[in-house]
Amino acid sequence: MNTYERRAEIIRILTIRKRETMGRLADELGVSDRTIRNDITVLTAEYPLETARGNGGCVKLAEWYHPHRNLLTQEEQRVLSRLAAFGDVHDQRVVSNMLAAYGSQNTQNGR
Repeated sequence: MNTYERRAEIIRILTIRKRETMGRLADELGVSDRTIRNDITVLTAEYPLETARGNGGCVKLAEWYHPHRNLLTQEEQRVLSRLAAFGDVHDQRVVSNMLAAYGSQNTQNGR
């Protein structure tokens, strides 16, 4: 894994887990703690990363950061909302979750 891939993986991990210790990131990615600290320093120029020191210390993405928001166009969101009406309750919940995760924050029922 090269530097670019490792840094992309750090962001992917933090997007999913929300927070992680640098030691666990280092272990998981097979590099030193120092390498992870250097990666975090570089990544803070592009991403809203926050770090905490001491017991319980970690690195995390800012709470307000949602990298997948607004991936769907308004038309895609409208179509998914219409299609959800043909599904059962489970299907409707899945589509609703998709719209919340990948659509705009203000889209409600096909608007």
